Formats: sequence, C-alpha cells, structure tokens
Amino acid sequence: MSRKSRPEQAVALHYDHRPGASPKVAATGSGEMARRIVAAAEAAGVDIVQDPDLLEVLGRVPVGEEIPPELFQAVAEILAFIYRLNGRYATGKA
Repeated sequence: MSRKSRPEQAVALHYDHRPGASPKVAATGSGEMARRIVAAAEAAGVDIVQDPDLLEVLGRVPVGEEIPPELFQAVAEILAFIYRLNGRYATGKA
C-alpha cells in the first residue's frame, strides 16, 4: 500500500511459525483505525498487501481468532509471495 493512499479498512494478521499454528487476526479497523494499523505496520517494516476481497472476509473474523480454514490457501499464497519478495524463502527463514 502506498504511503499516500488512505485506507478505509485494514486487517492485520499475526503468524507464529510454530508447527500447526494458523494465522490469527491481530487487528481490524476502518477509517482512522485502519490508518493507524497501516502506519504501525509501515513503521515496523511489515509488508502490506492490498486485496479487497480477502480484506472483506478477514474483516469479519474476530480479533484474536485464527483465520478460518477456507482462507488458508489465500493467506498462504500471500505469505509465500511476501517471503519471496523478502528473500526469506531462498534463505530458509520462512
């Protein structure tokens, strides 16, 4: 997401790399809260992906809950894309 864009909604995911762990919704928000979520992610160097359809579905998951199994594939594809961009996939850190 560009620093110039102003998100109307945002969802933050947390993924613990433990075996068997699933990504959890860490934060959700709209308006000012969405801007804060994005700003915090940018400040922490967290990759941001824009996917309006996935955002709509993830926004319905309560904070602290694991994502539903039917979203595993979509989230896994995004994580794999980010890991490749960061070079983590090639270095075995993913």
